[in-house]
Parts: sequence; C-alpha cells; structure tokens
Amino acid sequence: MLVLTAKESYYPIFWKMVRLWSFILIYGMGFRLKITKDQKIEKDKSYMFCPNHGSLMDPFVMIALSKNPIVFVGKQELVKIPIFGFFYKRVVIMVDRSCPKSRKKVFKKAKEKLKNGVSMAIFPEGLVPTENITLAPFKNGAFSLATEFQIPIVPQVYYDCKRLFSWDFFKGGPGVFRVHQHQFIETKNLELNDVDQLKKQTFDSIYQALLQDKKYMKDTNRPNNEREFKSPV
Repeated sequence: MLVLTAKESYYPIFWKMVRLWSFILIYGMGFRLKITKDQKIEKDKSYMFCPNHGSLMDPFVMIALSKNPIVFVGKQELVKIPIFGFFYKRVVIMVDRSCPKSRKKVFKKAKEKLKNGVSMAIFPEGLVPTENITLAPFKNGAFSLATEFQIPIVPQVYYDCKRLFSWDFFKGGPGVFRVHQHQFIETKNLELNDVDQLKKQTFDSIYQALLQDKKYMKDTNRPNNEREFKSPV
C-alpha cells in the first residue's frame, strides 16, 4: 500500500523500495556499478543532481546511487505510459515545457518537497541526444532552481549507459556502468543572473570528463579532434 500511495510522509520508505527495485533491475540485467566520488552526499541536506543523459537506465543508476530521497523533474507526457505512468507521477514533479504556468508551478512544488534531505534531479540536456552527440546543450531549469533554493549542484558523469543499454536494439550488452560524481558546485550567494555561468561550469565539468575518457571515446566512435570543439552551451 505504501508503494501505491507514496504520500509525502511515506516518501523515505517508498524511496528505499524504489532503490531496491533499481538495484534488482540493474544487476538482474547483467550490469554492475563502479562509482568514483570526489565528494560525498551529506545526510539531511538537499542537492540538485545533474547527470548527462544517454539511456533509459540513467534514472535507475541515479536512484541506486543515492540513499537520500530524490524528486525528479520530468516531462508531463510520460505519465500517459501504462503502469509506468502510475508510479512516475508519484516521484516526479511534472512539467509541460510548452506552458509557462506549468514551469512556474515547478518552483512551488519544489519548495514544498526540498526538506528533510530530499534532493532534486534534472537531466539538464532535456532530452536523450542522438548517438553522435556527446553532450547536448543544457537548459536553464536545473540551474535556476538550484540558485533559487541555494542548493549545491552535483555533476555526475555516466560513461557507459548509452553504450551498454543503447536505444539501438542491436547494440549494447552486459557490463559495468562507470559513474564519476564530481566536486559539488556551490550556489550560495548566487543570483539568477549567474545562471548562465553556472550552467557553463556544470556543462564543461561533464563534457571534458567524457572527452578525456579513452574508453568512452573509443566505444562511441567519437572523432579524435572533438577535444578541439567549443563547449556548445
């Protein structure tokens, strides 16, 4: 019943059950996790998690990584998916990007949930980029919210999800999901006019990590001269 209702007071318990499900899914499908952390999450403190997005496995990896509950911000359209949508709307603040009023409601809902160590997660690319794109330009949402609520940004790099669990049915296979959790980016004393710089700093942190990973560059057939490209923020 707790899983079906997931009311606010039950969310920590619900989160533990979702994490268990994520571990079962990841390891049951033949994957493993290898985590590197430059800085660790503190209990009862809120954060804004910002990973790169390349696979349907990304949210499950993020859930498995965090003992602290996380609320996602995601597309409203996904709630229409049978069964998945039922649980989706209980762990996600839904936003209709075509509606300005919907975007404003995100701030109100986020403020209600960011307490007792609950964090937020947004894939700042806003989409899953095609195979030939290393990292799509970031949108402002995650950085505006992090600045508004003065919570640290946690850049996370997912090196292998796209390669091992591809959108292409004929690609991928069992293996190790490597994750690098970078040093947090503080937002204290920042204002909304600092959002662009904050977005660029987070983008560069993730982008350079992907380009410098030889395994990622080789397995995803990236051009050798991509290191010379300017960060497309």
